[in-house]
Amino acid sequence: MRFLSAGVKTAVLQSRRMASLLINDSKYAFLKDLGLSETNSGVFNGKWAASGPVTQSFSPANNLPIANIQNGTTEDFDKAVVEARKAYEQWCEVPAPRRGEVVRQIGDKLRANLQNLGALVSLEMGKISAEGVGEVQEYVDICDYATGLSRSLEGRIFPSERPGHTLLEQWNPLGVVGVISAFNFPCAVYGWNNALALVTGNSLIWKPAPSTPLTAIAVTKLIEEVLKANNLPGGLCSLVCGEGDVGQALVKDKRVNLVSFTGSTEVGRIVGQQVQGRFGKLLLELGGNNAIVVNDDADLDMVVPATVFAAVGTAGQRCTTTRRLIIHEKVYDQVLERLKRAYAQFESRIGDPLESTTIIGPLHNHEAVLKFKASIAEAIALGGKVEYGGKVLERDGNFVLPTIVTGLKPDSPVVLRETFAPILYVLKCKDVDEGIRINNSSAQGLSSSLFTSNLQNVFKWMGPKGSDCGIVNVNIPTSGAEIGGAFGGEKETGGGRESGSDSWRQYMRRSTCTINFSKQLPLAQGIKFE
Repeated sequence: MRFLSAGVKTAVLQSRRMASLLINDSKYAFLKDLGLSETNSGVFNGKWAASGPVTQSFSPANNLPIANIQNGTTEDFDKAVVEARKAYEQWCEVPAPRRGEVVRQIGDKLRANLQNLGALVSLEMGKISAEGVGEVQEYVDICDYATGLSRSLEGRIFPSERPGHTLLEQWNPLGVVGVISAFNFPCAVYGWNNALALVTGNSLIWKPAPSTPLTAIAVTKLIEEVLKANNLPGGLCSLVCGEGDVGQALVKDKRVNLVSFTGSTEVGRIVGQQVQGRFGKLLLELGGNNAIVVNDDADLDMVVPATVFAAVGTAGQRCTTTRRLIIHEKVYDQVLERLKRAYAQFESRIGDPLESTTIIGPLHNHEAVLKFKASIAEAIALGGKVEYGGKVLERDGNFVLPTIVTGLKPDSPVVLRETFAPILYVLKCKDVDEGIRINNSSAQGLSSSLFTSNLQNVFKWMGPKGSDCGIVNVNIPTSGAEIGGAFGGEKETGGGRESGSDSWRQYMRRSTCTINFSKQLPLAQGIKFE
């Protein structure tokens, strides 16, 4: 190449760089089927128009670039807010059942692209194929749920103590909903917000995680098709991919009526302070140091697979991942040995998440691998024993062995801190009451499970002296919440509910109207005017 001109050299290097993108590999043909190309605009406000720097999305299974993305800027975000507000002014007057029909069409569009979208989630995030498809299915499910909800959004009439008066409760949309989603569920988290925010009459601006922009772009392209088919403005579901400056702009903008943030507790604390500082509304889904409590009367044939699913699935990168297993001392040794045997079966099935035989995919990036190693080292320094795993696999990609650690106290710092990796701390308790205390000792309060066959334990676990988490399961994993059930947390997990039976209220404001249908004005009796 030394004999070529500078312009030709640049063109050759650019051609080679494009050829190395996974999108040009026939193995990943589904990417182009989803409308993606070598370079993709990361901004949609009715039209695709990004003006920021070009970055790349990488596959965590091999750390190779998938495709290029032109990010948005704060100026692009400002344009998106303007278009989202315009779209809201039109959309809020559409009757709720008609809004539900549009959401139904979005669900159908996703359903028709289920396998391809699921493969993209697996490729870009790293979760196995079944989980990638399952995540898109969650979006489909919430669209179905929201469609039904559109015909049952409730308001109430209350009796008044005054004759000739009645009280009417009216629910109205908020306006613009900003959604900041996390890398670990790059499709579903937006879906939970999108379906309910739309059906309740709001417009949206989506700021996805910087490391999973392609999933957001592909989803938005499908939504764009539905909006066009219904003669609706594209700004109704705007998208701005970008870095922290875009996120900050969204959080601080008074034109964004609700900020729905999914991510770490540390960042969520900052987001919460900034949004509350401008008196905006918040929906926070943050960290979850989740626990399973195993009583001595539990069915161990259920406990072991449930624990493995919840602790190892998605390589420990779910917000509902089981990180603490609290076992009654009478069955502790038995459960631990069975778990170790189960974990030992996985090493040969760790690999490419798109392969059907793979059970465990990679961690999302190299930083996650470093945090995994640091947590293992800290656990050992505190007196912990690695019963299984604890190693980084020497291969392309960000692969680690699922790990079981024993010998630590329940209040050890490393046990009480959420590490987004497949590390399970196994603890011992004397009875259900002690198990509940250990469960509640975590600062996060997202998900929890109790395995027991005793009905008294079940109601204690659910009651005021039971688990203090938002999700309180019995005889299913911590990752077992369903659409229609409340997905939300307490304490440092944030606040609000996504996908729950009352979650639609997060996206609306209540107006209470006192109606006087009489000819009297009781409160003004005795006041005379000439």
